[in-house]
Amino acid sequence: MTAETLFASLQLSVPELILAIGALVLLMVGVYSSERATPVVTGLSVAVLVVAGLWLILNTGDGEAYGGAFLSDPFAKFMKVLALIGSVTVMVMTIGQARAAQIDRFEFPVLLLLATLGMLLMISANDLISLYLSLELQSLALYVVAAINRDSVRSTEAGLKYFVLGALSSGMLLYGMSLVYGFTGHTGFDEIAAALTVEGRSLGLVFGLVFILAGLAFKISAVPFHMWTPDVYEGAPTPVTAFFAAAPKVAAMAMLVRIVIEAFEPVVADWRQIVVFISIASMLLGSFAAIGQRNIKRLMAYSSIGHMGYALVGLAAGSMAGVRGVILYMLIYMVMTLGTFACILAMRRRDGEHVEGIDDLAGLSQTNPFMATVLTILMFSLAGIPPLAGFFAKYFVFVAAIEAQLYGLAIIGVLASVVGAYYYLRVIKVMWFDEAKGEFARTSGELRLVYGLSGLFVLGYVLIGGPLGNAAEAAARTFF
Repeated sequence: MTAETLFASLQLSVPELILAIGALVLLMVGVYSSERATPVVTGLSVAVLVVAGLWLILNTGDGEAYGGAFLSDPFAKFMKVLALIGSVTVMVMTIGQARAAQIDRFEFPVLLLLATLGMLLMISANDLISLYLSLELQSLALYVVAAINRDSVRSTEAGLKYFVLGALSSGMLLYGMSLVYGFTGHTGFDEIAAALTVEGRSLGLVFGLVFILAGLAFKISAVPFHMWTPDVYEGAPTPVTAFFAAAPKVAAMAMLVRIVIEAFEPVVADWRQIVVFISIASMLLGSFAAIGQRNIKRLMAYSSIGHMGYALVGLAAGSMAGVRGVILYMLIYMVMTLGTFACILAMRRRDGEHVEGIDDLAGLSQTNPFMATVLTILMFSLAGIPPLAGFFAKYFVFVAAIEAQLYGLAIIGVLASVVGAYYYLRVIKVMWFDEAKGEFARTSGELRLVYGLSGLFVLGYVLIGGPLGNAAEAAARTFF
């Protein structure tokens, strides 16, 4: 690699360099400062993320870097901005909650920075090796974050479960990659697609494809690789769960879209069968398993599994409309999820105790009408009730599936949505029609800001959907 190509590569990866250098500097700041360094490190971490996001938005350069292993294009930029927004929002939500959640350590924001760096690299990965390395950078940070509250048995158990099952999924992913390399002779996405176009598929390559999709399905918690999700969501500290539910899902879905649409586009008939299966299984399990849940974090875990199933409906279409639907779905899902978790973080009694039971929301409309109204809007949106944002998210992916003649998949998706509406409506019923059990403590300004803006976005999506749809279409056109 010459000096000119290295300089060009560094220019294309400036946001990642900002996060990497920022994380290392802030780690040193935390180590050599007093115990009161956490608010300073958190504030500076937010600043680093914002600077990286502004660079992405203002800089228009596209191209390949590091010998084709790293790719900067409109799709990557759109999904990276989404991931950065998710990370910034979680850090802002954590500012007033770190002490109560017992994660008041300077390592927490540094680990989130490193996880976000892994996400950005995942989204831009254009090679199997760079994909794996970036995925592991994200995962290793998340394993530690899940168990960051060392005094909590639940948090430690969540981190251990996530680590063991994550190691299993990484092994499956690596095995699949080795098979694909063995049968194509390449690790670059473009080269794999070219080899498949010339030589056609073989049985060994299909096995490799299955293992790769199994490893990636774990990262988006799609059935049958969802088993970690409810336990980790419930056991991890709530700010950590909010992070798990938002930014990493966006990055993992972007990575899945890139690998199937770019690398395995010539064998679309093979990967479509797998995606259709995990989509249907995720939608059905997410809808039915959540019905009996009494813990709102577990409810959101099964809700997340179901929503990843709906997003995969658009991916199964394999068309530009389908990819556009996936992009918009992940945008809307992330906003709804962050707003809901801001409300969950606000579920704190006057004595400082955090509660997580759905029944603890009883009578919220009498004690905190604003929060009850916003949470009601978010629940209706998660259920897909028009004219809220969640309805449009499902509409775009179902229309893409119908255009691709996947009628059965679209019908199952609609029926699963009807079943899923039950447990969202139950939360609304508890808030508005049950007797109040007590009043929550005063909500912090950061949480009110997050769930207020989230509710406003969901309610006003009809007005801003046009520009967002155009941006998503421009991102989707990258592949077609």
